[in-house]
Amino acid sequence: MTARLPDQTPTPSPLWPANLALRFARRTGERGGTILAASRHQGPLRIQKALYPEGRDICHAIVLHPPAGICGGDHLHIDVEVGADAQALLTTPGAGKWYRSAGALAEQIVNLKVSRGGTAEWLPQESIVFAGAQARMRTTVELEAGARYIGVETLCLGRRASGETFSRGALQLATDIRLDGVPLWRERGRIEGGSALLDSPVGLAGFSVCSTVIAAGADVGAETLAACRQATPVEAGAQWGVTAMPNLFVGRYVGHSSEAARAWFVELWRALRPAFIGRDMVVPRIWNT
Repeated sequence: MTARLPDQTPTPSPLWPANLALRFARRTGERGGTILAASRHQGPLRIQKALYPEGRDICHAIVLHPPAGICGGDHLHIDVEVGADAQALLTTPGAGKWYRSAGALAEQIVNLKVSRGGTAEWLPQESIVFAGAQARMRTTVELEAGARYIGVETLCLGRRASGETFSRGALQLATDIRLDGVPLWRERGRIEGGSALLDSPVGLAGFSVCSTVIAAGADVGAETLAACRQATPVEAGAQWGVTAMPNLFVGRYVGHSSEAARAWFVELWRALRPAFIGRDMVVPRIWNT
């Protein structure tokens, strides 16, 4: 009698929701500064601790996703509130990885609300989107008058170092920024794996890394804009550009190196941060580990 082998059909992974809600507030008095006033989490999303590498006025938080990768069916939801006159910077400990999917959608939703006089910096490290991923990323920023925001989003399509291109799968993108309810920026995108958009000069022009830098809530002065235009990528052949609009700055980068994209962002941040946040640039220590 021939032994019957167990069923080798893989079992689809269940939905793994993860939610994180943070509230930063300004505390007055002798121990004044920005505090993490509330932190709630469900599932594999949390922060390590409140950090103060720049002193008590600004709180740094490292958003952790312990599984280290996002699979089809996973749903990450991050809500951040920054109170009046509070200052918060949020980043991640490493690159986010969006794994290939058998068909289920993986999603990350980030909502930031910043009250009058508050500042928020959303500076995650790059997102690596594997071939075959089915991913959706949505970021919404709500600013009150007098609030400021700086954010960066860097995408690596495929794993170039391993010889993998973004030959299949899809990535959906949505970003909305509003000032007192009035839209400043609204962007929608869909990148299909293997599509002509990847090589088109009006698309990604054959590059595998793209980065978008946005600063909102104030006009960019001529001197700051000139400094941003002087930020030259270290990667040969990369393309970039910056644009200033009322209450909004946008920078774009396309190339093949996520490290070069970050270095370019750091140079922009060096010019933008004093103008928008009122502080000199301080690179998070976690970026160097």
